[in-house]
Amino acid sequence: MKPAAFIFDMDGVILDSEPIHSRVKMDTFHHFHLPFDEADLIHYMGRTSNEIFGEIIAKEGRKDLAVEDLVRYKHEHYLEVLQSGAIEPIEGAVALIKRLYEEGIPLALATSSWEKVMETVLDAFKIRPYFRSVISGSTLPKSKPDPAIYLLSAERLGVTPASCMVLEDTAAGVLAAKRAGMYCIGFRSPHSGAQDLSLADTVVNHLSEIRI
Repeated sequence: MKPAAFIFDMDGVILDSEPIHSRVKMDTFHHFHLPFDEADLIHYMGRTSNEIFGEIIAKEGRKDLAVEDLVRYKHEHYLEVLQSGAIEPIEGAVALIKRLYEEGIPLALATSSWEKVMETVLDAFKIRPYFRSVISGSTLPKSKPDPAIYLLSAERLGVTPASCMVLEDTAAGVLAAKRAGMYCIGFRSPHSGAQDLSLADTVVNHLSEIRI
């Protein structure tokens, strides 16, 4: 099936980000003296920083902390790491983007990441010219698994949701794509943990397996 458009998630799909995210989130917890078991990060993959920090602050009863302060610290620290150049793309991601572009398939990026992070990755990997639409979930009222970011991507590309194909690596992302009525490829990303991708229409272990 050749889709009318192909929509990429970013973290764990284009950017090998989970090891960096884990490190930065744990640094944030330590900075604000919040106890957190790093093994529990797996339960928050694909969700926003607002959600994870909000839940932990509430759990610990820390009325002296504001979610916005933790989110700001985490984002600034994460951006510092990215801009230091210590980032790598997922194997095969850039090649897939170029191949789909050359085949004339309109591309969109739909990520839960902060806008500045998204912009940094687009420039670092020199892939900005290939995308007709780029959306950061931080600019929307709700994040994945809400389908808004995917529905808006389809609208920007001028195609129907049902004619779109999505590449996702997390349970929340797959659910968002399916709620949008899109065909979803689940990707078992090397650092995304044991994600439940059962709702995906198909699952791949390497991006080179994707054939349009």
